[in-house]
Amino acid sequence: MTTQAAIAVGPWGMADYGSYCPIALGSEIVADRWTPLILREMIIGNTRFNDIARGLPGISRSLLVQRLRHLESRGVVETWPSPTGKGHEYHLTPAGQDLQGVILGLGRWAIEWLFEELRPHDVDSLTLTWWMHRRVNPERFPPHRVVVEFRHTAPQRDTYWLVLDHGEASVCLQHPGFDVDVIVTSTTGSLADVFQGYRRWPEAVADGRIEIDGSPRLVHALPSWFSWSPFVDVTYERAERAARAALAG
Repeated sequence: MTTQAAIAVGPWGMADYGSYCPIALGSEIVADRWTPLILREMIIGNTRFNDIARGLPGISRSLLVQRLRHLESRGVVETWPSPTGKGHEYHLTPAGQDLQGVILGLGRWAIEWLFEELRPHDVDSLTLTWWMHRRVNPERFPPHRVVVEFRHTAPQRDTYWLVLDHGEASVCLQHPGFDVDVIVTSTTGSLADVFQGYRRWPEAVADGRIEIDGSPRLVHALPSWFSWSPFVDVTYERAERAARAALAG
């Protein structure tokens, strides 16, 4: 026999914690598995179903549909007709946009207090490439099309291409058919270290963890084309503190 009351289950299979506490009420919206990550993808600019799914390896399409419907029913997400005329897009409402501080704050908290448990090298090469193409600075792109070839040497050998053109970045799983302007060669882990903030780009290039080939002008400009992870600065600062503590200990 248990003395704990059963938690009710509301629409879309989401837990109903009651409305007596604002934290409990908010938890009904964002605290279920995958929901914060779905919001993360939308905060960084993904609006199409397949794009959101690509940023969440491991989620089933049916569960993603369920979570999006839940967020829409609670006024966090709304659907817009696709500009292509086929299907629709998912966009954050003002209430959803207001959750940006909550989601990013959760990430900063994890970096500060769960730093030793983070495993930046667990990301696979395709997911990393997808993240990178969403975190770009279009205003820093060259005025002409540029093709960047990323050669991953380990833990498995993969090659992907980013095509930067007219302020847009596209991921290609096969050679795009254009001349390659810059080639970046590294392990997936070394590139993930830079993306997530454990190491700066110049450091990784200087110590040979990342090799880059192309015209000097494009080679010099390439890191400015990316804004990297939203947590890059706080991660770098936290990593430096951890390194100093290790030396002192």
